[in-house]
Amino acid sequence: MKTDFLRSRQKLFGLTLTAVAIIVVITGLISRRSQAEQLKQSTGERNIPTVSLLSASNISAAQLELPARIEPWARAPIYARVSGYLKNWTVDIGSKVKAGQLLAQIETPDLDQQLLQAKAELATAQSNLALSSSTAQRWQALLSSDAVSKQEVDEKTGDLTARQSVVKALQANVDRVQSLQAYTRLVAPFDGVVTARNTDIGALINVGGAPGSELFVISDVRRLRVYVSVPQRQLAVIRSGSVAQVSVPERPGRSYAAKVESLAQAISPGSGTMLIQLSVNNESGELLPGGFATVSFAAASSVENVSVPPGALMIGKNGVQVATVNSDNRVVLKQVTVARDMGNVIELAAGIDRKDRIVESPPDGLANGDLVRIAASSQNHQNTQKGTP
Repeated sequence: MKTDFLRSRQKLFGLTLTAVAIIVVITGLISRRSQAEQLKQSTGERNIPTVSLLSASNISAAQLELPARIEPWARAPIYARVSGYLKNWTVDIGSKVKAGQLLAQIETPDLDQQLLQAKAELATAQSNLALSSSTAQRWQALLSSDAVSKQEVDEKTGDLTARQSVVKALQANVDRVQSLQAYTRLVAPFDGVVTARNTDIGALINVGGAPGSELFVISDVRRLRVYVSVPQRQLAVIRSGSVAQVSVPERPGRSYAAKVESLAQAISPGSGTMLIQLSVNNESGELLPGGFATVSFAAASSVENVSVPPGALMIGKNGVQVATVNSDNRVVLKQVTVARDMGNVIELAAGIDRKDRIVESPPDGLANGDLVRIAASSQNHQNTQKGTP
């Protein structure tokens, strides 16, 4: 009986150990599965990027400022029409001149001899013409008495006509040389200022009109032309007859009213801009032709655009985009149009609304539909804006 009790007790102890072992194994498996699920959940949560949000800011339409160049209203390079040597010049750079005023004189010994030769040839032709004229008259008188034939009279008349043509040709040659002699005096074509003098007394003068060979340059600076290239996007601001403000670096704080005279009416394919011409009064002479300037056009309207920080832009093969977050915290990429880059902010002309939640600095690889986690600072900021405590 005692033996049966011991066996029963041993059997119970074995069952107890087996049960404990089974419980330990089951507990271990459950714990491992729980840890695996926690690890998987933790890994998934770490894969969800945390982003900060911002709202688009309003930005008022500002003046359009563009670089420009100033040119004289009229500019005339004075070239030599005859060859020779410069005899003298009467004006220097910076001198104000009137239309027809003498600038310089050219000595033309070759041209003088050509004129003498042309006059001598003309005199000879005129003598021959006089002789031929009297001969033709005499033969015409002899024809009435049948002393000469009609053929001979026609020959004398034809010779007279030919000699008359020679005289006209030689007279034209004399007139041509005399006209060339008028170009020995260089005169101002209009009222203006001498902006260049590229010759001196005794210099050899050659006929030509190649750039850089001009002897003088006369510029009308009482009124100036201002040329500015306006980007295609801003052309709606420009109207013919509208007024802009011109400023130059050498006169800080000063601006000059300029009127839009004409538009090129064509976009340059190389720069994507249109050339605009303005005119500005320069009676005071404060503006200098050939200089650089800044032209300011007034804003086209009072409509406010939106702006975002430069870091909010995503630039890639799809163009310029902004990442926004919807109510489900899913990413929505929106195509935007940049109006102006103002350095610390980017003005957008189209693409987003003021109510959009914009990702401040989108991480690399962010795509449409990605789930994101909103940073606590951004969430608190949005709640504050909505008025929640």
